[in-house]
Amino acid sequence: MRRSEFSVEDEQEIGRFLGEMSFGFLGTVDEEGFPRVTPINFVYMDGAFYFHGSRAGEKMEHLQHQPQVCFTVADEYAIIPSYFSDPSMACPATAFFKSVMTRGKAEIVQDLQEKALALSGFMSKLQPEGGYDPIDADDPRYIPQLKGVSIIKLIPSRMTAKFKFGQNLKKKRLDGVLNGLEKRNHDRDSQTLEHICKYHPSSS
Repeated sequence: MRRSEFSVEDEQEIGRFLGEMSFGFLGTVDEEGFPRVTPINFVYMDGAFYFHGSRAGEKMEHLQHQPQVCFTVADEYAIIPSYFSDPSMACPATAFFKSVMTRGKAEIVQDLQEKALALSGFMSKLQPEGGYDPIDADDPRYIPQLKGVSIIKLIPSRMTAKFKFGQNLKKKRLDGVLNGLEKRNHDRDSQTLEHICKYHPSSS
């Protein structure tokens, strides 16, 4: 059962997280009912997920057979060792993270204008420094590429988000985690501390 204290329902906050991420896992099913999880780049625009790739292959065969899919994005911020809050028991060991899970019906985008918008979104995310001519569906240089690439669109029928940053911790354990992160000071520990302060009920 999903812990309600970790759930996030703010669409803008979820959108910001998805805007920061470029990689997720697409779940499809083959004709025999076997699942496949494909690591894939994505862009989230106007309430829809877009993916791109070859027009052929196992993923596309699955979608032709069964367009109902799921998609997951996750980002692990910090491993929290047990000794941060308990000197002997292993039970408190955990990880703090953000994740979004969605499901819905995938469709193949045919419209070249929509393809161009989706690919422009990919370029803005993956190559924000520029260095290329804008993708334009009316540009004869891009038309063959737009026709040749497959763009998959997923409009979520259900989307849930889980941001876990110790919201369930009582003061004693929370203080141990805060002190442990401050002393350890790994790459993302300061960012994790900010998120604990943001999401823990005691900060409201």
